[in-house]
Amino acid sequence: MRAVLHVCTTCRGTLPDEDPDAARPGAVLHRALSEAAPEGVDIRAVECLSACSQGCSVALSGPGKWSYVYGRLTPHDAPDILSGAVAYAATADGIVPWRERPAIFRKQSLARIPPQE
Repeated sequence: MRAVLHVCTTCRGTLPDEDPDAARPGAVLHRALSEAAPEGVDIRAVECLSACSQGCSVALSGPGKWSYVYGRLTPHDAPDILSGAVAYAATADGIVPWRERPAIFRKQSLARIPPQE
């Protein structure tokens, strides 16, 4: 089953926005994820996930699956985010067994949202 990885491109991360012309960390994260998009995962830019105080954020969703929002991410986390997205895409319900999740998905989950009926 396919999964959608939504990436907030307006996230500033946890650092102050000192250079208004610099690429936002969320946009840099989106670029890093898009360059290595795995089979079965669609990567989509979104303008806001309303997790601004949590640094860079992403959300995983899929038809009939639980959805998740993760925060406190950086572009350096891209490989772990992608491996977590692949594991999520392989499930029927969106629930990846705890020990099979990347550490950032075990420790940096902000929300778990039930599937739409």
